[in-house]
Amino acid sequence: MSGEKEKQETQYPLRSLHDFLYELDKEWDRFRTGSLIGVIVSFVLLLASFLLMLAALREGAVFAVILMIVIVGALVYTVSALFAQHRFFRRWERRIGFLLHLEEKILSEELEKDS
Repeated sequence: MSGEKEKQETQYPLRSLHDFLYELDKEWDRFRTGSLIGVIVSFVLLLASFLLMLAALREGAVFAVILMIVIVGALVYTVSALFAQHRFFRRWERRIGFLLHLEEKILSEELEKDS
């Protein structure tokens, strides 16, 4: 039993890197989709906040306008951060896939050597 476990542990050159890449690959699409949904929702909220700010400005509600300016600023930052996150996921998706493919190739060559 312990020999079987020991053999399984030595299969991967870098066990923690393998675990990281595997988990990242499993969750990648959800991360990328979540960032895109976040951009869209934040942009819609930004437009709604802007319209509410214009309505408050017409009514002369200075405190509401100041509050809406703060909200608009936070939403602009959120949209830019989520869009940068989405670009990051798009850019690195191919690279992570290549690393996983390379790891599979190395492992298959290693297993052929052991046979």
